[in-house]
This record gives sequence, structure tokens and C-alpha cells, in this order.
Amino acid sequence: MRYDVIVAGLGGMGSQAAYHLARRGRTVLGLERFGAAHDQGSSHGGSRITRQAYFEHPDYVPLILRSYELWDQLQRDSGRDLLTITGGLFMGPPGSLTVDGSRRTAEQWGIPHEMLDAPAIRRRFPRFTPRDGEVALFEGTAGVLRPEAAVEAGLALAGRHGAELHFHEPVEAWQEDGGRVTVRTANGTYEADQLVICPGPWAPRLLPGLDVPLTVVRQVQFWFRPAVEPPADQPIFIWEDPPGVQVYGFPPTEDGVKVAFFRQGEVTTPETMDRSVRADEVERIQDHLASRVPGLAGTFLRGKACMYTNTPDTHFVIARHPGHERVTVACGFSGHGFKFTPVVGEILADLAMTGATAHPIGLFDPARPRA
Repeated sequence: MRYDVIVAGLGGMGSQAAYHLARRGRTVLGLERFGAAHDQGSSHGGSRITRQAYFEHPDYVPLILRSYELWDQLQRDSGRDLLTITGGLFMGPPGSLTVDGSRRTAEQWGIPHEMLDAPAIRRRFPRFTPRDGEVALFEGTAGVLRPEAAVEAGLALAGRHGAELHFHEPVEAWQEDGGRVTVRTANGTYEADQLVICPGPWAPRLLPGLDVPLTVVRQVQFWFRPAVEPPADQPIFIWEDPPGVQVYGFPPTEDGVKVAFFRQGEVTTPETMDRSVRADEVERIQDHLASRVPGLAGTFLRGKACMYTNTPDTHFVIARHPGHERVTVACGFSGHGFKFTPVVGEILADLAMTGATAHPIGLFDPARPRA
């Protein structure tokens, strides 16, 4: 059988690509090296932050606004609870990327927000103890996504619309030749008119010739039982220190409070990554939080390693492969991509079907100037 589209990789992005393609009536084969909603890559850990005042770049805002619409649709279509709005507190010294980048984006796009000085932060959110002079932007539309449930929802809907999904079948090689794409796995060889590759940290291996440097980095997520239980209605937060170190965290759940450093990991590969969590790593984040959110990092419960696949400028790669007109790629999400998975799926379906999309994706062109 020759498929309309093969989707290689069924994590956050690939599950949504398969769903959007199948619901548009395409014959879709999805290939995944592990099981559904697995914990071996990047789309796991129980929670992900979503936000609209996007400090990374204002050009992300149209895509995140569309993602909010699609998250609502995905929840309705799947019957799953995937998004909880908690509000978000983005803190740091004046001039920091976390604060000023969020403010510039919010002002440019008219995103409702409040600016808070240190005394106002302490009064309104007594869990946090900012230093004098630190400030924050509060965004009421920020919240928490559930990555495993979202992947499962995308896969279920893709299957409902007729997609054929193969798990535990890693892609070994692919080629474009003679008006078709051929994909080889350990189990066989498949043909399609188009190939969509969403490889996560396997991108350096599966995307030769992309000409974008990709670095895979080990990241650790931590769960603690707080010494003093915070209110359940606390916002998500991202807090930047003067040297640029960012730490982020979530409201409490029955699993504890999840916190992590942002982009502070060590270079690795999927095959060699240390999946254990070391005592010195737990101590470091406890020490970091001790004067900022006292009592939050009380009793260590567990940790989990995942991977970021970083580009030099931390912006995504979403495009037709520059050397292959029948191949579309989505990679290099640099630790902040999961919130965009529904709209990325929509974009990938557009590109695979027509070679173009109405969404603004110029920032993600692999031919952009390197940072």
C-alpha cells in the first residue's frame, strides 16, 4: 500500500500531525519507536506551561493564540481534560528577558497583564519572596497542559479518523526518489507521497542535510513535598536571576510540586543520556529555591530526566526540508514547544498537503541566519 503521508515520530508534534492529516481525509501511517505517550523523549512529566505573553519572540503570539483555540477543540473532540488556566507569574530583575520580553510581547499584542513590584508580589503571592527591586508580569491566561494525556488524545483521534499507527517500530532510514518517499524500519519498507518527520531528540540522526545545528540536552524535572503546603490556586511561575538562570514551577497536585531549571542541562544523546537523578542536582535546586520560595523544595519525592533539542537561537524548525520537496520537518523545539503542538500539527498538515501554510512560520525557516 502506498500512503498519502507517513508521519515519523508520534510524540507531541507527530501525534497532532497524524490527527490533522487523517481528519482531512488523507491515508496516514504513523511510526513510533516506543509506545504511545512514552517517557523516553520530551513529551512527558505530567505538566507543561502554556502562556501568551511570549518572551522568546512576539512572532510566536499568533501561533499560541491559535493553539489555545485548538486545545479547546482537542478537549471537546477527545473528551479529555488537557488544559487548566492558573495564571502565570514571570519574575526577575528589570531588564531581564523573562520580564521585559513578556511585557513587550503583551503590549504589542494587547495581551491582558499586570506589572507588579516586589511588595505587590509579596502581598498577592506570599509564597514568593522577591528581592527588593525585582518585578513581575502577571498573565491571567497562562496555565498547565498535560502532555501524556494530550499525546494520547491526538493518537486516539488520529486512529478514529483512520490513521494506521505502528508503535515500537523505529524509523531506520528514509529517502526521496522517483516522485515518492520510502521509509525503512526494522519491520519493513513503506512508501508514501509525503513524509512528515517529528523526531524529537533523534533529529540529528534522522535529518542529515538539514543544515541547522541541533544539540540534545539532558534536563531534569523535580517533584517535592513542600514543607509548608501552598494554596492550590497558585499560578505557574518562571523566575529569572540576574545571571540569566531561569527556574520554573507549577501549582501543587497530589504528586507534589514540580519545579525545574530551564535550559541548564548537559549535552547528551538519546542513547547515552543518564536517566538517573543525582543527589547534587536535587541539592542545587533546593538551594536555589530556598530564598525565593521558602519551604517549596521540602522533601524530595522523585525526579525525571527528559531531553531538549536546541537550535542555536532557540527558535523552532518547521518547514519543508530544504533538500527534499516531499519531506516536511518539525524539530528543535528547544524546551518551549509543547504548548504549540496543536497548531504545529495543523501547520505540518498544511505543508504536507500543499507545500504552504497561512500561519506565520518565517521565524522557523531552517535557512534563517544563525545566531
